Amino acid sequence: MEGSLSAIGYGLSAIGGGIGVGLIFAAYMTSVARQPESQKALQPMLFLGFALVEALAILGLVLAFM
Repeated sequence: MEGSLSAIGYGLSAIGGGIGVGLIFAAYMTSVARQPESQKALQPMLFLGFALVEALAILGLVLAFM
């Protein structure tokens, strides 16, 4: 069996990032559908959460190459 465990680690971090982004956007859509006037208050938090989740996925990629 050939390969590297770092590739498996990056695959798991990519799955985690995808699930995290999906949950963030699902919660945002649900909350805006219930209260459309809260969109302006929620949108900055949406992008902050998205950026943090993606940063963790990129960190997983970087650590996979180390």
